[in-house]
Amino acid sequence: MELKVNDLHKSFDGNEVLHGVSFSISSGKALGLLGRNGAGKSTTIRILMDVFKANQGEILMDGQPFHASEYNIGYLPEERGLYPKKKVSEQLIYLAMLRGTTRTQAKNNLKKWLKRLGIEEYENRVLDTLSKGNQQKVQLAQTLMCNPDIVILDEPFSGLDPVNSQILKEVVQEQIEAGKLVIFSSHQMNYVEEFCENIVILHHGQVVLEGNLKQIKKEYGKNRLVLRSTSSQEVFKDILLNKCVNLLKVFEEREEGYIVELLPNVSKKDVLMKLLEFGVDLDVFQVYEASLTDIFVAKAGDEE
Repeated sequence: MELKVNDLHKSFDGNEVLHGVSFSISSGKALGLLGRNGAGKSTTIRILMDVFKANQGEILMDGQPFHASEYNIGYLPEERGLYPKKKVSEQLIYLAMLRGTTRTQAKNNLKKWLKRLGIEEYENRVLDTLSKGNQQKVQLAQTLMCNPDIVILDEPFSGLDPVNSQILKEVVQEQIEAGKLVIFSSHQMNYVEEFCENIVILHHGQVVLEGNLKQIKKEYGKNRLVLRSTSSQEVFKDILLNKCVNLLKVFEEREEGYIVELLPNVSKKDVLMKLLEFGVDLDVFQVYEASLTDIFVAKAGDEE
């Protein structure tokens, strides 16, 4: 399956919050849908789920108009939506049946997912007597009980300790390997890097970056170096800022060294020879590998 979102526009009370959002996602791959609070992620997800109608644009599945009612969508919202004073089993079975599952199927799936997530002992407990992490795992069980075609996870690791995070990572990877369409939204960039082959970054309702994550990181690090010296840091900084201005510009100063960007038509060898000419003793001279956090800040980090 391939889901395509084409040119979505959405306004509320005359205020346009989505300005032509487009991206695509294929079966067996996870898409990282990223953005700061208010960027348009939730609105996009709600249009996909047919909670809202777009003012303009279309969503296609394998080239045909997409209708959410024709697919099983498992949605884990950032704001939790289960009933705190109800038993875990009662509400999960009830919600599964609302989505078309028979009672027998719902009971079987309940047992399966509570066991898979290590919370079968809480089947008949009232939800708000569970820890925050276990409540989160119940939410995940609710998301997956109907064997969804499309899995949308919004901040799924919130409240989980390292052991439970590992269980969730395994479950998410299983969904990807099972050929599901997985949309993963999180501010925890390390998880996005772990699962997502492609990313979309929204900013002020627009797509500011979209594509293959590995390729994006490669392009972002192009013509950038990490430099660190055992020489006097004041002397080294002076050389970089004042004596290499025709070769590079200092991009950022970090604990691991200076991140510098080569000027057009300057090679790494040119920089190395110039630094050696000034007697700089280098202990780090390497190509800069951008993290997703670096990329996100660069694309969506301006002040509101």
